[in-house]
Amino acid sequence: MNHFLALGLTLGAALTPPGARAQTAAPSPKYVRTPTGFLLVLRQGDNVLQELEQLATREKIAGASLTGLGFVHPTFGFWNGQTKTYDPKSFRDTELASLTGSIAWKEGKPALHLHGVVTDKTFAAYGGHILALEVSTGSVEITVTQHPQRLVREVDERNGATVMSW
Repeated sequence: MNHFLALGLTLGAALTPPGARAQTAAPSPKYVRTPTGFLLVLRQGDNVLQELEQLATREKIAGASLTGLGFVHPTFGFWNGQTKTYDPKSFRDTELASLTGSIAWKEGKPALHLHGVVTDKTFAAYGGHILALEVSTGSVEITVTQHPQRLVREVDERNGATVMSW
Protein backbone atom coordinates (compact mmCIF):
# COMPACT_ATOMS: atom_id res chain seq x y z
CA MET A 1 0.00 0.00 0.00
CA ASN A 2 1.23 3.48 -0.81
CA HIS A 3 2.61 5.21 2.33
CA PHE A 4 0.77 8.43 1.46
CA LEU A 5 -2.51 6.53 1.09
CA ALA A 6 -1.95 4.78 4.43
CA LEU A 7 -1.16 8.12 6.09
CA GLY A 8 -4.29 9.66 4.54
CA LEU A 9 -6.48 6.82 5.83
CA THR A 10 -4.96 7.15 9.30
CA LEU A 11 -5.41 10.93 9.37
CA GLY A 12 -8.92 10.62 7.93
CA ALA A 13 -9.91 8.28 10.78
CA ALA A 14 -8.31 10.57 13.34
CA LEU A 15 -10.12 13.62 11.95
CA THR A 16 -13.55 11.97 11.72
CA PRO A 17 -16.00 13.92 13.91
CA PRO A 18 -16.83 12.06 17.15
CA GLY A 19 -20.53 11.82 16.24
CA ALA A 20 -19.66 9.96 13.04
CA ARG A 21 -17.73 7.29 14.96
CA ALA A 22 -20.49 6.87 17.54
CA GLN A 23 -22.56 4.96 14.98
CA THR A 24 -20.19 1.99 15.10
CA ALA A 25 -19.02 2.35 18.70
CA ALA A 26 -20.63 0.46 21.56
CA PRO A 27 -23.28 2.45 23.44
CA SER A 28 -21.81 4.53 26.23
CA PRO A 29 -22.62 3.44 29.78
CA LYS A 30 -25.64 5.08 31.39
CA TYR A 31 -23.87 5.61 34.70
CA VAL A 32 -20.50 6.22 36.31
CA ARG A 33 -19.27 5.50 39.81
CA THR A 34 -18.76 8.50 42.12
CA PRO A 35 -17.14 8.71 45.58
CA THR A 36 -20.58 8.35 47.22
CA GLY A 37 -22.40 6.13 44.73
CA PHE A 38 -23.36 6.69 41.10
CA LEU A 39 -24.38 9.32 38.55
CA LEU A 40 -26.88 8.20 35.90
CA VAL A 41 -27.53 10.13 32.70
CA LEU A 42 -30.55 8.70 30.91
CA ARG A 43 -31.69 9.60 27.41
CA GLN A 44 -34.94 9.98 25.50
CA GLY A 45 -37.11 6.85 25.72
CA ASP A 46 -35.31 5.36 28.75
CA ASN A 47 -37.53 3.90 31.48
CA VAL A 48 -36.17 5.57 34.64
CA LEU A 49 -37.53 3.01 37.12
CA GLN A 50 -36.21 0.09 35.09
CA GLU A 51 -32.76 1.70 34.80
CA LEU A 52 -32.63 2.29 38.58
CA GLU A 53 -33.68 -1.30 39.31
CA GLN A 54 -31.02 -2.63 36.92
CA LEU A 55 -28.37 -0.42 38.54
CA ALA A 56 -29.31 -1.63 42.04
CA THR A 57 -29.14 -5.27 40.94
CA ARG A 58 -25.98 -4.99 38.82
CA GLU A 59 -24.03 -3.00 41.41
CA LYS A 60 -25.49 -4.82 44.44
CA ILE A 61 -26.58 -1.58 46.10
CA ALA A 62 -27.61 -2.40 49.69
CA GLY A 63 -29.59 0.80 50.04
CA ALA A 64 -29.49 4.33 48.69
CA SER A 65 -31.06 7.77 48.50
CA LEU A 66 -31.38 9.57 45.19
CA THR A 67 -32.15 12.90 43.63
CA GLY A 68 -32.61 13.98 40.04
CA LEU A 69 -33.93 16.33 37.36
CA GLY A 70 -34.63 16.39 33.65
CA PHE A 71 -37.37 16.07 31.02
CA VAL A 72 -40.01 13.35 31.50
CA HIS A 73 -43.38 11.77 30.84
CA PRO A 74 -44.47 10.89 34.42
CA THR A 75 -47.31 8.93 35.94
CA PHE A 76 -48.00 9.99 39.52
CA GLY A 77 -50.05 8.14 42.05
CA PHE A 78 -51.93 9.42 45.08
CA TRP A 79 -52.30 6.81 47.85
CA ASN A 80 -55.93 5.89 48.47
CA GLY A 81 -56.05 4.64 52.05
CA GLN A 82 -59.47 3.05 51.58
CA THR A 83 -58.60 0.91 48.54
CA LYS A 84 -54.89 0.52 49.47
CA THR A 85 -53.96 1.45 45.89
CA TYR A 86 -52.63 4.47 44.05
CA ASP A 87 -54.98 6.65 42.00
CA PRO A 88 -52.86 7.39 38.88
CA LYS A 89 -52.55 10.50 36.70
CA SER A 90 -50.19 10.74 33.70
CA PHE A 91 -48.60 13.79 32.07
CA ARG A 92 -46.63 14.37 28.85
CA ASP A 93 -43.73 16.67 28.04
CA THR A 94 -42.91 18.00 31.49
CA GLU A 95 -39.76 19.22 33.17
CA LEU A 96 -38.75 17.25 36.24
CA ALA A 97 -37.99 20.02 38.73
CA SER A 98 -37.27 17.59 41.55
CA LEU A 99 -36.91 13.85 41.97
CA THR A 100 -36.18 12.35 45.36
CA GLY A 101 -36.37 8.82 46.63
CA SER A 102 -34.75 5.69 47.92
CA ILE A 103 -33.66 2.22 46.86
CA ALA A 104 -34.37 -0.69 49.19
CA TRP A 105 -35.18 -4.40 48.74
CA LYS A 106 -38.37 -6.43 48.95
CA GLU A 107 -38.60 -10.17 48.31
CA GLY A 108 -35.13 -10.25 46.72
CA LYS A 109 -35.81 -7.44 44.24
CA PRO A 110 -35.05 -3.70 44.24
CA ALA A 111 -37.92 -1.68 45.70
CA LEU A 112 -37.96 1.97 44.68
CA HIS A 113 -39.82 4.73 46.48
CA LEU A 114 -39.80 7.89 44.37
CA HIS A 115 -41.56 11.24 44.57
CA GLY A 116 -41.28 14.10 42.17
CA VAL A 117 -42.46 17.49 41.06
CA VAL A 118 -42.84 18.41 37.38
CA THR A 119 -43.85 21.58 35.58
CA ASP A 120 -45.53 22.05 32.23
CA LYS A 121 -45.01 24.81 29.66
CA THR A 122 -47.33 27.13 31.63
CA PHE A 123 -45.16 26.57 34.74
CA ALA A 124 -48.00 24.76 36.52
CA ALA A 125 -46.57 22.20 38.94
CA TYR A 126 -47.76 18.65 39.60
CA GLY A 127 -46.29 16.01 41.83
CA GLY A 128 -46.57 12.99 44.01
CA HIS A 129 -45.55 9.35 44.22
CA ILE A 130 -43.99 8.22 40.93
CA LEU A 131 -45.55 5.11 39.41
CA ALA A 132 -43.84 5.40 35.98
CA LEU A 133 -41.25 7.73 34.50
CA GLU A 134 -39.95 7.89 30.93
CA VAL A 135 -37.29 10.30 29.69
CA SER A 136 -38.80 12.66 27.11
CA THR A 137 -36.63 15.19 25.26
CA GLY A 138 -33.18 15.90 26.58
CA SER A 139 -32.08 13.74 29.47
CA VAL A 140 -32.56 12.86 33.12
CA GLU A 141 -29.64 13.12 35.57
CA ILE A 142 -29.84 11.13 38.80
CA THR A 143 -27.37 11.11 41.69
CA VAL A 144 -27.52 7.90 43.75
CA THR A 145 -25.96 8.08 47.22
CA GLN A 146 -25.23 4.63 48.62
CA HIS A 147 -25.84 3.62 52.25
CA PRO A 148 -23.77 0.89 53.92
CA GLN A 149 -26.72 -0.92 55.52
CA ARG A 150 -29.23 -3.03 53.61
CA LEU A 151 -32.61 -1.31 53.43
CA VAL A 152 -35.78 -3.38 53.12
CA ARG A 153 -39.45 -2.67 52.47
CA GLU A 154 -42.26 -4.39 54.31
CA VAL A 155 -46.01 -3.97 54.30
CA ASP A 156 -47.27 -2.16 57.40
CA GLU A 157 -50.30 -4.23 58.42
CA ARG A 158 -51.95 -1.20 60.06
CA ASN A 159 -52.43 0.71 56.81
CA GLY A 160 -51.33 -1.55 53.94
CA ALA A 161 -48.53 0.81 52.89
CA THR A 162 -45.04 -0.50 52.10
CA VAL A 163 -42.54 1.09 54.49
CA MET A 164 -38.77 1.04 54.83
CA SER A 165 -36.77 -0.55 57.64
CA TRP A 166 -33.30 -1.98 58.16
